[in-house]
Amino acid sequence: QVQLVESGGGLVQAGGSLRLSCAASGRTLSSYGMGWFRQAPGKEREFVAAIGGVTLYADFVKGRFTISRGSAKNMVSLQMNSLKPEDTAVYYCAAGRAGRSSSLYDYWGQGTQVTVSS
Repeated sequence: QVQLVESGGGLVQAGGSLRLSCAASGRTLSSYGMGWFRQAPGKEREFVAAIGGVTLYADFVKGRFTISRGSAKNMVSLQMNSLKPEDTAVYYCAAGRAGRSSSLYDYWGQGTQVTVSS
């Protein structure tokens, strides 16, 4: 069993940056593909980025967001730059097989709120 906890969310002005972190307990994350998803109010959960054999990004975050594994084997981060109001959402970390579909992931965190003001 893997427990995932996200942190680093908050309120930021448009153009600003945030760094989200995902910490795991129970197992190290090195053997899992990791993904970040987000869900805005009234919208479906959508893929943001994934790492694990391949590194994938949604088109709307390319060049702005960077997913990486931490030096500690139980951490994954999402560096978010040039944030836009439309990036406002709850961001979720997930562990499983790296890919764009949420069905590839077996474990999910509770999410962290990111709010970008205009």
